[in-house]
Amino acid sequence: MTDRSLWSYKEIAAHIQVQPDTVRSYRKHGLLPPPDHVEGGRPFWYADTVRTWVAARPGNRGGRGVT
Repeated sequence: MTDRSLWSYKEIAAHIQVQPDTVRSYRKHGLLPPPDHVEGGRPFWYADTVRTWVAARPGNRGGRGVT
């Protein structure tokens, strides 16, 4: 099943249990995948994109945040 719901910094932050500013910093430093969609200058990512990124990122801590 494909999850095409769009997540903002806030949803990503909740998913990986950090603050939204941390996710913004990840993007600024090139640690976040490129956004799947930009609307009104605001980036959004598909939930599946985020889950794939979380599973592959260093320091995943055995699946922390994967729901």
